[in-house]
Formats: sequence, structure tokens, C-alpha cells
Amino acid sequence: MSIISCSSRSALDLIKSDFDQISLLIEKKLMPDIVDTAINAGTFSTLVTAITTAGLDTALKGEGPFTVFAPTDEAFSKLPSGTVESLLEDVIQLRKVLEYHVVSGKVMAADVVKLDSATTTAGSTVKIDASNGVKINDATVVTPDVEADNGVIHIIDTVLIP
Repeated sequence: MSIISCSSRSALDLIKSDFDQISLLIEKKLMPDIVDTAINAGTFSTLVTAITTAGLDTALKGEGPFTVFAPTDEAFSKLPSGTVESLLEDVIQLRKVLEYHVVSGKVMAADVVKLDSATTTAGSTVKIDASNGVKINDATVVTPDVEADNGVIHIIDTVLIP
């Protein structure tokens, strides 16, 4: 009887293990990537347009993981008049600005506050100050840890300019 019980338990364990793996795959498929997370939020239309124009949408939909310091539409509206339009026409400069907002790896807020700087995918360094909230250069993180399938977004109130 214990042999039957043991094999029945093993079969149940296998079924549970398979179920757990399937559940994780389904959950992963249900969580959108960084670009789709930004689109779904509805407050990043300028950022999404810039990402698409620069041809970075494919990369940011990739496996990652990425950490994106994402300026809102309101943050873009603080730039001097004509800046966004000028960037959208100069794809090389636009890519530099956008890549200055991205760090390789998934860096959650709990980890960000332990850092004093981070190297961006543009190859430049952003300054991190967690002494009074969290600032990335002069931008304040207004909403941290917006998780995506391939990384995390920290929403910022100012566009970072390299």
C-alpha cells in the first residue's frame, strides 16, 4: 500500500509541478512588455512616439531586462518649445536622449536607493540621490516599480538630457 501511495504522490507532485510551470508561463504572457506597459498607462504618448520614431521599440519589447526612467507627457511639456519636434526630426540625437533613460537589468526601487549612480545604455552615467525621495539627475521618481514582462519602469517628472 505504501508503494501505491508513494507513486500516487509522485504523480500528483508531477502534475502540480507542471501546473505551476504552466501558470508561470500564462502569467508571463499576461504581463505586457515595457513598451506596451507605457502604452497602456496612457500618460506616455510622447515617450512612445519617440521610442517608435527612434526605432527602439523592438529593443524595448525584447527579452531585457531593462530599467526605464520614463518621463510622462507632462515632463515632455516642460521642455522648451520646439524641443520635442526637433528631437523627433534628429533620430541620432533622439536615440541618445532615449538611451539615457534606460539601464540594463531590472533595478527595483529598493536597489536604486542603494546606488549613487547608474550607467545608461547610452554609455553615460546618471546621478542617483535618495536622500529626500529619489532623484535621477534633476528628475524626481514620482512612481517607482511599475513592473513589466521584461523589466521595470520608474516614472519621472522631468526628461533627462545627456
